Amino acid sequence: MAMMLDESEASDAELIGRAKGGDRGAFGKLLERHYGFVYRAAYRWCGKKADAEDIAQEVCVRLGRAIRDYHGSGVFTTWLYAMTLNAARDMMRKTARETVKTDAYGAYVLISGEISAEPEDPAEALWAAVRKLPDKQRDAVLLVYGEGLSHAAAAEAMAISETTVSWHIHEAKKRLKTLMRSAGEV
Repeated sequence: MAMMLDESEASDAELIGRAKGGDRGAFGKLLERHYGFVYRAAYRWCGKKADAEDIAQEVCVRLGRAIRDYHGSGVFTTWLYAMTLNAARDMMRKTARETVKTDAYGAYVLISGEISAEPEDPAEALWAAVRKLPDKQRDAVLLVYGEGLSHAAAAEAMAISETTVSWHIHEAKKRLKTLMRSAGEV
């Protein structure tokens, strides 16, 4: 994700260097610059605005602690993607018990006929199906199709090989086809 900077704006590398040195203003600018894409990645991962906001806030907190560990060997946004995916997974594990309660209530609401079982927007139906994929397949699809990363950049963010990303994408497409077909979308 390349950003066009005017000459008066500091680059990510400059802001990171200053933030490592304790410059809160530089850290704030870095957060401001990248918050939108962290939120988008989180939203695509979980599909809920409130959860995406919580994940994005958690990433901001973690970034404050971890910025000194960033060595600059890779692209900053790739490192940030990995941090976002880890925060999303942690949130999922942390709220697993609450999800069981929510699902039980959702089943009750569906049985009582208060809401429709399927999202009305086909794109949202597809992203809902993506969220049902196994972790690695979901992450690969979110990074490649949701965020537009290359397979190589997604591999770096996921800490796996590029061919493994391609395999996860291939398997995800097969599963999505089955999921969408069973939901009557295909």
